[in-house]
Amino acid sequence: MGLMKDELMSIIDYGQKSGASYVEVRAQNISKTIISTKDGKVEVVTEGLEKGAGIRVLVNGAWGFATVGSLDASSLKKAVEDAVKMAKVASGKVRMPVTLFDVKPVEDIVKIKPDIDPRDVSIDEKMDTVLRIDKTVFSYDKRVKSCTISYADITGVQYFANSDGTYIEQDKLYVWSRIFASAREGDIFASGREEIGSTKGFGIWEKETPEKLGEKLGERIKLQLKAKPPKGGGFPAVLGPEIVGVFAHEAFGHLAEADLTFAGSVILDKLGRQVASEHVTIIDDGTVEGGFGSFKYDDEGVPAQKTVLIKDGVVISLMFDREYAAKFEAFRRKIPEDVRDLFEIKPTGNARAEDFRVPPLIRMRNTYIAPRDHSFEELIEDIDFGYYIVSFRGGQANLDGTFQVGVQEAYEIVKGEVGEPVRNMSISGNTLETLLKVDAVGKDFSLIAGRCGKGQTAFTGDGGPHLRVREILIGGAR
Repeated sequence: MGLMKDELMSIIDYGQKSGASYVEVRAQNISKTIISTKDGKVEVVTEGLEKGAGIRVLVNGAWGFATVGSLDASSLKKAVEDAVKMAKVASGKVRMPVTLFDVKPVEDIVKIKPDIDPRDVSIDEKMDTVLRIDKTVFSYDKRVKSCTISYADITGVQYFANSDGTYIEQDKLYVWSRIFASAREGDIFASGREEIGSTKGFGIWEKETPEKLGEKLGERIKLQLKAKPPKGGGFPAVLGPEIVGVFAHEAFGHLAEADLTFAGSVILDKLGRQVASEHVTIIDDGTVEGGFGSFKYDDEGVPAQKTVLIKDGVVISLMFDREYAAKFEAFRRKIPEDVRDLFEIKPTGNARAEDFRVPPLIRMRNTYIAPRDHSFEELIEDIDFGYYIVSFRGGQANLDGTFQVGVQEAYEIVKGEVGEPVRNMSISGNTLETLLKVDAVGKDFSLIAGRCGKGQTAFTGDGGPHLRVREILIGGAR
């Protein structure tokens, strides 16, 4: 730990002497590569180091936050002074003074051994990898008209120290890519996306080769071009792991981020109550081996953990940072007495910041519906007519519980068998009503890598098993 620990602890001591009751420093020394291509041409390449620190302080129940693009002592002291000044100004306007839930101090060094370190891979090889995806997509079907690819890798060390006595050095490693392509035949337009990510290193491209990824996307678009429009209305449906994941994340997960719950999400008055069928257990877990949202400590130094949000249909926890765990502990008396003890309140390791330039927010990690015991054949065998929904194009959810998700791959289910593909489908409805209609859950399981935006970008995982919904609203032709 040595020199960096001594420097950061001296900055924390300086913050306390300047009037802060709590001080934390998040510093990073990160290598980052970003590549963007469009239709076979490289449009953006950036490669460099990001070094700096974010300092957050509490003064009289108000936060102050300042950043600096340097780790030298004088710059850090200036940032502390700025943060304390901001907090003192803000403290005169705070309606509800901030308090923090107590957590046990930690000292730790977390190392990651990459399968292939992105820093050892030349920029030429990275560009070649991306362009091989592009070439495969275009060569797969002559009707493909456009292909846009984004690539990023992030490697380095993040340091965290606070006035409670926590000090952590934690390696960061992400390799990520997203591909979007479109095609046209006559008046039929089709588009598709694929996204992959790894927390192990550049070796992901040996398992998920550029050619394999390009062919998968090409086949998805080819299927859409020959697919039929869906029937509109309410139908039974089997949802694949990718759709289950986006549903768990977008439709329910954001409702269960404690800051958004406190702001008035639809589950605020349902804590400790049944909101889903008994077949539904939803988990947000930062400890999944290889999960794209996994890490050992969050950006408040709280250990990552497995947080069960819904157990057998009942809301038993939310995702908390230290501030909102303290707020909800005071709020606990408003939870109905008969279920108060079922509901768990503690920091869950969900405080995450995109980088040192921004303070942490409550963010998801790996969010999924837990598997049960049905085979895929058992899920579809009783459906006379419905849909098998495999992959999403995009989605949104609101605090009132309504959601809409665009679908990029789906099939009819006819008399218990998977039938013809459909295109231009969307699913929509109310989250809690839909969760109550889940009547069977599969025994398979997979997690998909992705990114989530909430003012900041966070790498996340989501997924689950196949599951069956008695009815979901399908958007399409009448």
